[in-house]
Amino acid sequence: MRPAFIKTLCDLAEQDERIWLLTGDLGYSILEPFIRRFPSRFVNMGIAEQNMTGVAAGLALCGKIIFIYSIANFPIMRCLEQIRNDVCYHNLNVKIVAVGGGLAYGAAGYSHHAVEDLAVMRVMPNMTVVAPGDPIEVRLATKAIVNREGPCYLRLGKTGEPLVHPVEPDFQIGRPIIVCNGSDVTLISTGGMLKRTMETAGILDQHGLHARVVSMHTLKPIEREAFQIALGEPLIVVTIEEHSISGGLGTVIAEELVCASSIRKRLYCFGIDRVSIRPIDDAHLISVHSLDARTIATRIMDIISCGKRA
Repeated sequence: MRPAFIKTLCDLAEQDERIWLLTGDLGYSILEPFIRRFPSRFVNMGIAEQNMTGVAAGLALCGKIIFIYSIANFPIMRCLEQIRNDVCYHNLNVKIVAVGGGLAYGAAGYSHHAVEDLAVMRVMPNMTVVAPGDPIEVRLATKAIVNREGPCYLRLGKTGEPLVHPVEPDFQIGRPIIVCNGSDVTLISTGGMLKRTMETAGILDQHGLHARVVSMHTLKPIEREAFQIALGEPLIVVTIEEHSISGGLGTVIAEELVCASSIRKRLYCFGIDRVSIRPIDDAHLISVHSLDARTIATRIMDIISCGKRA
């Protein structure tokens, strides 16, 4: 996801001199293309994320479009007051790019895990919250937030996320993408869980269950009519996220179902429900939290089986 982001940002910066990039002393081996092409519009703020956010707000007040880049939890948790008061309150064009959303920095321990970020950003005034599912969505999301007035949060994976979409989808802020159709269950994912969700759908298909897969790349705002169309006919809805089950995708979908009076739908939320103390790699953490494709598929088959028996 990161290479797709920086390539797209460079292309956009070539066309728009208002675009600047600030980093909190990281992004080495990723940000160099922007640094080489636009040295006067790049600032390494050092390990001073609160100051970085304040500087970004000042530059935005001067008419610039500012991207700030850091490991997911640092530009959010460490800078929340600056985001709330300096950026959101004034509805400024500051785009917060968080790398390593979820458990990507697993071995660095809980201090580096971003598992509450979507919930926190959703409640910030004027904030747009986007978590693309693959590199194609990253490219489209980056273009979309440049052209969107006000603060935005762009949540990226760390590295190596595969392409999921065989062709470029219609990407619009607030409108979910239907990745594949199915009549037995609707699987809704956000961020880097899209590939794993597709793998889950493949396992279910081997057992005669056909899943509808939806990429919920935008958690705020949501176009309610587009959401209802994406939801489809299945009565069972499952959300899959590399985030706390409190305040993230599952909460968003629950709110939308209530607002749309979709009381016949049964919602099940798969995500992170406890703190991971041990500093182990992200692949093991995914298994610890039962977010690997096979475990998710097994849980869904159990849910459907119990429903049939009832």
